[in-house]
Amino acid sequence: MLRHARSQGTSLDWTFYCVVGHHGSLDEEARSLGAQVVHSPVPLRRKAAFIRALRTELRRGGYDVLHCHHDLVSAVYLLASAGLKLRRRIVHVHNADETVPTPSPLKQRLLREPMRRLCLTMADRMIGISGHTLATFLAGPPRRRGRDVVHYYGLDPAPLEAAVADRIKFRLELALPPDALLLLFAGRLVPEKNPIFALDVLAELRQLEPRAFGVFAGAGSLEHAVKSRARAVGSEDAVRLLGWRADVSEVMRCCDLFLLPHPEQPMEGFGLAVLEAQLAGLRLLLSPGVPNDPLLPTACFRRISLSAGPPAWAEAAAQLLDTPAPSGVAAATALRASPMNMDRALGELIRLHT
Repeated sequence: MLRHARSQGTSLDWTFYCVVGHHGSLDEEARSLGAQVVHSPVPLRRKAAFIRALRTELRRGGYDVLHCHHDLVSAVYLLASAGLKLRRRIVHVHNADETVPTPSPLKQRLLREPMRRLCLTMADRMIGISGHTLATFLAGPPRRRGRDVVHYYGLDPAPLEAAVADRIKFRLELALPPDALLLLFAGRLVPEKNPIFALDVLAELRQLEPRAFGVFAGAGSLEHAVKSRARAVGSEDAVRLLGWRADVSEVMRCCDLFLLPHPEQPMEGFGLAVLEAQLAGLRLLLSPGVPNDPLLPTACFRRISLSAGPPAWAEAAAQLLDTPAPSGVAAATALRASPMNMDRALGELIRLHT
């Protein structure tokens, strides 16, 4: 949003207050775009000291708006602002998993509702990145007009439109046949993304379509488990783990089907990669754990319950691969008319601050 605002000549006075106390990869770019970047001098786990440090910064900067992006943990930031004269306090919810960062299940249960109550009481705007995400955080009460709002991510289609898709070269680089059909899993290799299930689907699909191969773009705690599972189901030679990639747009445009078997509870917040996959012209195979919000009218997709099992998913994948690939150009046109349009998203974001 900051990049886009600058490209449009829109002036923004933003400060990023970072919980992580060390330099980040986007610090200098944010500063070059005119923003301030402040790193907390103490870690979040030292709650009292963290609150004092943030309160000191809020007083020093004379800020008008406190825009909190840490879901339930936003309660900590709101506490730091108690009694200060701010024009607006915003809690922006990006996930529906309602995680409280403590390894103790008991503490998570004890803290979840008080932190939710504090957010709902102290914030004058509650923002969710999807309808489901907002409803989950509100936990029962209906939306209040003007206060409880869905604000979708804005997505710039330019990187996907400019991406060079040399499908043959990509396959050769991965030591795959030129006619390989590629299933793409793009995201963190973590339990909440369910990559192990994706491997099981691939193993079943190869019984129906031997040209099918799996491409995993991402990294995470399940990376070794993914490798082990690939060996266990006999798909080791049909799987390529790419790790983190800076060229995901190019990778997407070289693949054939985007696979996201997200657990059905809790649902994913929004699914930005789902939107990107449509712009790349990919077919989509999704679980009910992926909300409808990122699906454009042009989407070519199937949605199937995880309980149906990998064989049913493989059958659905085979059917999708037999259908013509959707048009990325048509998806880009649909995006421009959607709430995810960059200009519209920026305008709505600015209005949230006023």
